[in-house]
Order: sequence, then structure tokens, then C-alpha cells
Amino acid sequence: MHLTQALHTAVQQDPGRPLTIFGDRVRSVAESADRVGRLAAGLRALGVARGDRVALLGGNSDRFHESLLGVAWADGVVVPLNHRWTPAEIGFAVRDCGATALIVDEALAEGVRGQAGTLAAVVVMGDEGGSFEELIARHAPMPDSRRGGDELFGVFYTGGTTGRPKGAMLTHANVLASAWGSLATGRFVTPGGRLLHAAPMFHLADLATWVAALLTGGTHVMVPAFTPEGVLSAVQLHRVTDMLLVPSMIRLLAEFPGVREFDVSSLAHLIYGGAPMPGALLERARSVFPFAGFVQAYGMTELAPVATLLLPEEHEHGGLAGSAGRAAPHAQVRIVGEDGREAPRGTVGEVAVRGDHVMRGYWGQPQETSAVLRDGWMHTGDAAYMDEHGYVFIVDRIKDMIISGGENVYCVEVEAVLNQHPAVAACAVIGLPDERWGERVHAIVVPAPGGEVTAGELGEYCRERLAGYKVPRGFEMVAALPTSAAGKVLKRTLRDERRVP
Repeated sequence: MHLTQALHTAVQQDPGRPLTIFGDRVRSVAESADRVGRLAAGLRALGVARGDRVALLGGNSDRFHESLLGVAWADGVVVPLNHRWTPAEIGFAVRDCGATALIVDEALAEGVRGQAGTLAAVVVMGDEGGSFEELIARHAPMPDSRRGGDELFGVFYTGGTTGRPKGAMLTHANVLASAWGSLATGRFVTPGGRLLHAAPMFHLADLATWVAALLTGGTHVMVPAFTPEGVLSAVQLHRVTDMLLVPSMIRLLAEFPGVREFDVSSLAHLIYGGAPMPGALLERARSVFPFAGFVQAYGMTELAPVATLLLPEEHEHGGLAGSAGRAAPHAQVRIVGEDGREAPRGTVGEVAVRGDHVMRGYWGQPQETSAVLRDGWMHTGDAAYMDEHGYVFIVDRIKDMIISGGENVYCVEVEAVLNQHPAVAACAVIGLPDERWGERVHAIVVPAPGGEVTAGELGEYCRERLAGYKVPRGFEMVAALPTSAAGKVLKRTLRDERRVP
């Protein structure tokens, strides 16, 4: 299969259906398909040839959606970039993958022109004209190249804000396997529904829902960036049925003043991932969105991206609330020890995954590829255990695990306790160097609005609930935690800022 096949099916069966909604701009299936074909022809005229990489840099929009399809239509490979990166980081990715063209938002174009590298063309997306619209106006639609199967769909860079980015190579078969497998549960996105893109579309988590909605006749509603009022207004105005968010976004929605004044009764599925959801937050979110089925998705870019799912009915079981769910229909998941063999149930080891959704490898990095793809399994670097029913419980990143006095301390376990304290809005636990213990547990806490709490109170709270060696030896109060564009806390940044040279 090829990703653009879904667009052809929609043109044949329902050409007048709204496919994209961005602000006041609504485009039908037929209009979108025409623009995609014209954009592809324009890219070809600029010199984009079979297999060439085309970088995308921009916020959520209907043009970003058209670019994802247009590059594939032109037989190219899409490279979505994080618009929060510095120009130097963007330039690295462009040069690393050898991109021949860049499609960029007008507001971002000037800052990256000096990082052009191998670029033969820069296409600017803007409401006041711009070369994007000129390409579409000047060219007749070209036939679809029908790029698909094991051919590359995209190169998706991981990291960037935490170290040298690696470009995960994902084929059409990879992203379609993940989407169809997730849809097979019947609890992912609503067929024929309306999907809100509030998380960044360059991130594979949101793109996974984009593919799923494309396959099932959905309408894509985009907001330029996440804001609580913007999201709630869009849900109410457009009768949104599905959206994907990270827990930090859900917290902002649940705590937004006047949240209950919005009509969110249309929301059927709220998919979340990227970080564990504290129990108290989950309960509050479920009270704010009472008609939504909550779905937790665990995975990573290299898995296109879904590995496990915790479905709405499974959220009803208290013991499973901390689980990442069970293997999705398209994935095989196991927990392995250091010897690569499957670990006994209940034993912490590394999550390993295999299936048709596993990436081809990292662009231009064979050593990095061979380090994680071994014996047909993708070794994720996540530490977890699996219970007797196949539910996976993530405990930490293996490289982030703290070893203090010879004892393993999983940061997520400590964070889960701190997040239960009513005066804690968010927290991150990291390991810092310690002459006596090797590493010491250190907690960085964002107090809840209007809440007051001391380090002594938090220490006592933890001592009542954790073994002594797991209790943080230091507490630090901050106004906010650094996060990636996908809402993940940047722990490497926190560690680097606090290490003694």
C-alpha cells in the first residue's frame, strides 16, 4: 500500500467531504487532492527526483498536511523538522539527510536560509502569497507516483534538543502497519470523525493519528499551536471527536479556568502518550471530558510509533492505570535481560519490539542502527516489566536509571509518588554525581498554583511511601520544567544544568 491511496479512495467515494479545517479555511477532499497533485508537480519542476528528501518546517496547518501528501505524490521522502530547534540544529538535519528542498513557514524562513546546505529550492508557505501557493497555481496536477510499500516515506529525526539527532527511516509499510494495527482495536480514532491536531504535526505521535484518520475517512482540524482556550474552542466549534495530547497538555486543559463552560461532549477518544499520566490527573481529566474514552499509546519514533495500547475499558481497572497497556495487534513485545533473553514476568528488563512497523534504521548511522536492531528486535532502551497478562509497566529509561549505593532507583517510581502530593503540579527526578553514593536522587518540583510546600514536607511524604534509598536527597522548586515540542521533559537538560564541571 501507499499512503496517498487513502486520498484516491476519498476522491472516488466522498469528494465533497471536508478534509481539512484550519481557522476559517475549509478544503474538501477534491480540492485537497487537486492541490496535492499540483504541489507535487511543482516540486518536480524544482528538481525533486525519485527518493529525494524534502524537509518540512512549520507549525500545524492545512499546508503542512498537503506537504506530507505532496512529497509522497512526487515520489519524494518527507523530513519533518522540529521548529523549536535552533537554525544550526535544523541545518544539521538538512545536511545530514541531503535534502534537496525545504518547505517552510514564512515566519521561519529567514532564520534558516543560512543553513541551506544541499538545498536546491526553498518553498515558503504564507497567507500573503509565497512560493507554495505560486507552485500550486502554476502547475497542473501530476499523476500520483504511487510511492509505497517498503520505499521510504520519511526520515524522522529524534533528539536534537538532547544531543546529535538520529534520522529514523520509516517506510510506507511501517507507518501503515502501525496505523492499521492501532485501528484494529476499534479504540483509536473514530471512523469518519473529526481529529484535532493540537500536538505538533512534525512529531510522529500526532502523525500516527493523522494517518489513521486519513485511512478511515476523517476530517483534520488544525490549530497552529497548543493553547488551552484554542483547543477547547476548536473542540466545541468543530465537534471534534478525537485528539492526541501529552499529559502536560491535558493538565493545562484540566486546570484551565472556565474549562467546564465549553461543550466537549463530542469528544469520543482522547489519546495520550509521551509520559505517564499521574492518577490524580487522569481522574480530573476524565471528569472534564466525561464522554471520552482515554487511550494510552506507548511507543517511539523508531516504531512508527505505536507498540502498546491501554484501551478505555482497561482504564477502569485501578491496577492497570500505571500500565502502558499490552502489545498492539501489529506488534510483538517482550522484556529482555542483558543477555537478550526474555525475562521472567514481573522482572525489570528492556522493552524489545518487532513487527512490520519497526524502522529500517538510522539514516547514515549503521553503527547506531546495529546497536538497537538486533536479531530482528528493536531494543528501545526503556526499562519495564510485564505482568502475567501481558501488560507492560514502564519504569524508566535504562540510561536514566539512577544507581545509588549499588541500588537501582527508577525515576518514574519516585515521580509517581511526588505527583500524588496535592501541592505538586509537575516534577522530574534525576541522578546527580555523589562522592559517597556514586549518584544521589534529586527532585525538581513545580509547585501547584497557590500551593506551598517545603523540601522537608516532600521528603517526609516520600519516606512514608518509598524505600529510604529511593527518597530524594535534594529538592528544588522551579517555575517550569524544560520540555520538547512533544511535551516530554528534557531530563538531559536538567542534568547538564546541574552537574559540577
